[in-house]
Amino acid sequence: MEKKLIVAALCNGTVIDHIPPEKLFKVISILHLENVSNLITIGNNLESTKIPKKGIVKISDRFFEEAETNKIALIAPNANISIIKNFVVVEKRVLTLPNEIKDIIHCANPNCITNNQPVSTKFKVCNAEEEVVVKCHYCEREFTRDEVKIK
Repeated sequence: MEKKLIVAALCNGTVIDHIPPEKLFKVISILHLENVSNLITIGNNLESTKIPKKGIVKISDRFFEEAETNKIALIAPNANISIIKNFVVVEKRVLTLPNEIKDIIHCANPNCITNNQPVSTKFKVCNAEEEVVVKCHYCEREFTRDEVKIK
């Protein structure tokens, strides 16, 4: 059986791979990809050797900062990032959450100082497994990934 590419090759840019299908459009939203003029290829429910089905995003001529990759890690902790230059993968990273997340999520506690004063948010990552738990540095409340709002 002949193997063929379902998604076209990328000359220069970033590939976000192994996104759980149900998280794909959330990743697109948090990165604000709907507002960019770069060529974007999106695939969902593709076959995978690591997970039953996967989503993938290829963004031409775009490379992400650490804060952006931390957002992806919060939503899809086992996703991979590949940096492509001249059709060659020059860097490949498995996303992991850092021990501390600064200024990328809002505290879900309406009484927290970060929601009432101009203070940057800071969270300690208590559990970086599939069910991510973060703890606010200021109010010390713990929240799951689904309870926090990404900036």
